[in-house]
Amino acid sequence: MAYSRLSKLRNRLHSSWKWLLSFRKNDWHLDDYPIVIREQEGDDDSLLPAPRFISHRYVAHIVNAAITGGGDTPSAAKEKLKESFRTVRNRRLEDGKPLVRPGRSWPVEFASQEHVNEHEALGEDFIRRVLDLDWAWISDESSLWDFHTESDNSRLNAKIMEVYGVDVSDIQSGRLAAIFERIVQSRAKPAS
Repeated sequence: MAYSRLSKLRNRLHSSWKWLLSFRKNDWHLDDYPIVIREQEGDDDSLLPAPRFISHRYVAHIVNAAITGGGDTPSAAKEKLKESFRTVRNRRLEDGKPLVRPGRSWPVEFASQEHVNEHEALGEDFIRRVLDLDWAWISDESSLWDFHTESDNSRLNAKIMEVYGVDVSDIQSGRLAAIFERIVQSRAKPAS
């Protein structure tokens, strides 16, 4: 998002105001944070195909946080932002992390790599032979969907079948950790 100097100043003032107000209570909700809703410029020549990738007319976000929501109206964008905020808020509280004070910058947090690292050699081989990449950073949240713009995973599912002889087409999420586990389990089965 490219902002003019005036927009940056407005966001900074809005954040400072919300920060000052945040000292009145300890339990913060979406409306306690500095929110910006803006209309996006249309791009008729989108490189990303519909319906998987939808460009919304409006986007709402919390200033200094990577929490957004999109919609065809400002209120729809704010509703999606509310859903995203609720998810992030609940995850932080479940993990025992405090909420970020309104007006402050949210830390960038990377997803865990615990499960994919259990199969590190397989992960490296998978990235080269299935995804056709020299390298990629993957986490327990990474999925096949992150590596293509097609409407389904059938091409990569077929490639996995070709390379590893394992059918993963029933793994709808396309999560790499689940796919790696399936490949490892198939290798552990005795030959019939």
